[in-house]
Amino acid sequence: MDELLLRQMPHSPQAEQAVLGSMLIDASCIKDVMDQLQPDDFYLRQNREIFETIYSMFIYSKPIDGLTVVGEMEKNGLCKDNTRDYLVQIMELTPTTANVMEYVKMVQEKSLMRAVAAAAADITALVQEGSGTAAELLETAEQKIYAVRRGRSSQNMVSISMVLQEVVDRLAELSASGGNTLPGLSTGLSAIDGKINGLNKSDLLLLAARPGMGKTSLALNIALNAAKESNKTVAIFSLEMSRDQLVTRILSSEGLIENTRMVTGNLRESDWVKIAEAASTLSRVDIRIDDNPLLSVADMNAKCRRLDNLGLVVIDYLQLMTSAGGKGYSGENRQQAVSDISRMLKIMAKELQVPVLCLSQLSRANEKREDKRPMLSDLRESGSIEQDADIVMFIYRDDYYNEDSEKRNIAECIVAKNRHGETGKVELRWMPDYTTFGTLENRYGEDE
Repeated sequence: MDELLLRQMPHSPQAEQAVLGSMLIDASCIKDVMDQLQPDDFYLRQNREIFETIYSMFIYSKPIDGLTVVGEMEKNGLCKDNTRDYLVQIMELTPTTANVMEYVKMVQEKSLMRAVAAAAADITALVQEGSGTAAELLETAEQKIYAVRRGRSSQNMVSISMVLQEVVDRLAELSASGGNTLPGLSTGLSAIDGKINGLNKSDLLLLAARPGMGKTSLALNIALNAAKESNKTVAIFSLEMSRDQLVTRILSSEGLIENTRMVTGNLRESDWVKIAEAASTLSRVDIRIDDNPLLSVADMNAKCRRLDNLGLVVIDYLQLMTSAGGKGYSGENRQQAVSDISRMLKIMAKELQVPVLCLSQLSRANEKREDKRPMLSDLRESGSIEQDADIVMFIYRDDYYNEDSEKRNIAECIVAKNRHGETGKVELRWMPDYTTFGTLENRYGEDE
């Protein structure tokens, strides 16, 4: 019994003290420590309070040493009788600040062990409660472990001072480039980037159109460009096309080889040169494709969690997805299912901290109107789709409906909802032979 009472969670008082002592002796190492540690990484409450004090002083650029930290703690009502002596003691116990990052690693290691233990205890408690199916428990367990891996406990609330530093750092980065850097990943199409500011972390972007408008082509263009530009992993979940069809499409648009010749195999010598060059480029990007047509959001989420350097998720397309656990919905319930799925996709984007680009079908409502440009109300089984999405884009090609249209091979990308800016439309060049899009002003002249 005594042994149980005495058992403590993993921690290293010496490492915690050495980190704090180093910060108090040498202010130049504070920034490096702040990048690596959070207050919760400190097990002993007094150490945690000292770290939080130094953190807030650092944000407001206040001078940091033993005396100023004591003063700040007194001001915040955190000072106890022994605080001053304790700070002197930890400064004396720290022989050198040269090894501060080694001490930081030890503190992180113990913190990670505690987080794993806490997650394991939560999972055990859930199993013992017996509520929920095995599949739901597995999903919850994976989420908890993933939260630990990402270095954030799933329940923790974060103080505004912690977030402030991240926001200020990001603003400084954007400002340093003269405001010309996109905050998110580039789509590869400057007209779209200018409208939506690129693909931003934790955003759910919806790309919707009637069949045959080029949804998949635009999504593949964006995926390929994001993978090339960012050197990050792009995950594509294709519920409609097989992986062979997808890669054929990507090869055709990257090498500018006519899609029909790729499909029939009626290739010329010059095409083989283009295929070799395109294949060489594509083999250097990290795009992962999953063409299982029965995937649920939970399955996708679990697969994405296992990818280390994830930058973007593309899903083709929403209405083909099954809801968690493969529950079947029929008739009117289908609308509820699509609403559930779109909500889960937004949660997935926030949890993975990457943009999720999801394709969606439109109802036939637009075809009954004089102006056939899509509207938000055309989203099939829309329910909460338009609420959950941060950005909703439609593709419209006038020449699809009017053979004698002046806008031959010009597509409109209509931004119908944009949480980060204004709505409106931009025009793109549509190249049907290669099933690819380009910008009107740069790559291809206006004279065509």
